[in-house]
This record gives sequence, C-alpha cells and structure tokens, in this order.
Amino acid sequence: MAKGTRIEFSAPYALFSRPELSVERYSYDVPTPSALRGAIEAVFWHPGMRYVIDRIHVLNPIERTSVRRNELGSKASANVMKTAIGKGRPLPSVVRSDVVQQRANVMLTNVRYVVDFHFDLTPAAAPTDTPAKFISMLNRRIQKGQCFSQPYLGTRECSADFRPVPMDEEPQGFYAGTGERDLGLMLYDLDYSDPANIQPMFFHAVMRDGVVDVAGSEVFR
Repeated sequence: MAKGTRIEFSAPYALFSRPELSVERYSYDVPTPSALRGAIEAVFWHPGMRYVIDRIHVLNPIERTSVRRNELGSKASANVMKTAIGKGRPLPSVVRSDVVQQRANVMLTNVRYVVDFHFDLTPAAAPTDTPAKFISMLNRRIQKGQCFSQPYLGTRECSADFRPVPMDEEPQGFYAGTGERDLGLMLYDLDYSDPANIQPMFFHAVMRDGVVDVAGSEVFR
C-alpha cells in the first residue's frame, strides 16, 4: 500500500446519480468513492495501480438545483457497425429527433471536496513499478495540473478543477464542528471479479464534522 495522498476537486455542478432514481436522476449528498476514483484516474492512470478512497472532506454546503437535459435514449451498436463495415452493408445510424428524451436532473451546485486516498499495486504492475515511482508521477501531474482527460464529478458535463493539498494541511469546511449526519446507504463500487455477474457494492455513509470516513465503513453487497 502506498502512503496517503490528498487532492482537491471543485466544480460548479456535480451529479452522483442514485441507482434507485436513475430515470429522473437525483444526486447523492456527497460523491461516491467510485466517482472519485474515476476523477483521479483522469489525472493519472496505470494498469499496475488501483486507487482506494479513504476519506472525503465536504468543504462547501450541500446545495441542489434542478436542471432539465436532452438525452439520447439509444446509440448505435459498435458490433453492428463492425459487421456492416466488414460485409459492405449500409452503416447503421441514429436519428437524434427520434430518440431524444428530456429528463429532469437534481444536481449538486458549487461543490468542493478534498479527497484522501492511496493506491494498491495490481498483478499488472511490472517488476520495476514501485509505489515510490507511482507516487512521484502522480504528485508531479497534480502539481502541474496535468491530466489524461478532463476530470468530472459524476457525469461528463460536470467537469472539475483540481489542485494538490498537503497531507499536513487539515481542510476546514462548512460542516466543521457540526457533528454527525447520516447520509444513508450509498454505492461504493462495482465488483468485476466475475465479468458475467457484476455486483454493486454499498456502504453506510456517515458524515462527521464534514468528513466521510470511507476506509472505516463496512462494505457489503
């Protein structure tokens, strides 16, 4: 396990969809660990490492707004496209006016989070891949503001800024000293150990003085 690292994400909007409200999307109060892992992977990703979220510091008040967006109800299948190209058939297409759907989205606004995380080495790591090597590359990219793709918080429309935060700098947010707040059951991640039977994993999220201790929570299916 590598030593802990800290990063701050901020964005005008964020949408961490609750799975039970996926049609008319409604956001969780705070980010899911899987969403934050994806945001960090946008900064630096390598098959030999896997990020683990430890704590989420909620710095700004939890506020929501309702937005209506046009979304496509379907998309062209990549397999059908490959078959058409291989056999010289007309390429399939999707007519936007036929599949467009307007949906309501209840999103978070003016969000700012400090994320404590570490990473574990995976079987894909080479013999020369060490935690010290990866931590140096990761910190250098965070310091320079470099990323493989633009990080986002929940959905791609919610692009986020990021900056480094020293581990000895204790974040002070809106909920500091406010005590405990039960956020209920939240999605933790998806279990891909059996590709034929992908299972969601959940945890009971509790925010104490603005901090969600993911590492200290029990994860269950």
